[in-house]
Amino acid sequence: MAPTVAEELVARLSAAGQTVAVAESLTGGLVTAALTDVAGASQVVRGGVLAYATDLKAQVLGVDEALLAQVGAVDADVAEQMAGGVRTLMGATYGLATTGVAGPDQAEGKPVGTVFVAVAGPGTSRVQALRLSGNRGDVRAHSVLAVLALLAQELGSQVREDPPAAHC
Repeated sequence: MAPTVAEELVARLSAAGQTVAVAESLTGGLVTAALTDVAGASQVVRGGVLAYATDLKAQVLGVDEALLAQVGAVDADVAEQMAGGVRTLMGATYGLATTGVAGPDQAEGKPVGTVFVAVAGPGTSRVQALRLSGNRGDVRAHSVLAVLALLAQELGSQVREDPPAAHC
């Protein structure tokens, strides 16, 4: 059986001596659960923050209150700040974040399936905007896969940018 994305991420982070922390809103702990389901996760997962309420995004994760007041919690910049905030808070190499509207109703004037996932790492951050379809469970499940894939892309680009190791 092929390893899952979470298994591959845990293995890659462990081999590199790197860690990850997760800030979750709409996924409600599913990203952290996916990572911690993997044997060996205790070596790389620093922790997670479930900041479902908007005020917690500011109070715990350091998201700019003025930004939240202006654009709401479902926004690319908010996701990026959540990822950076959890990375700093937990002292992790990488921070991941999810924020969006899982449904069944729109929120903040944004339609169901509007999602932003983000990764923050050493000297870099990436945000991906998603427009997902399906029911609440589908939106949440696809958001988990998307943020894990974003971290995989980041780790992949990091590997490609590093020069090959010399063999002695």
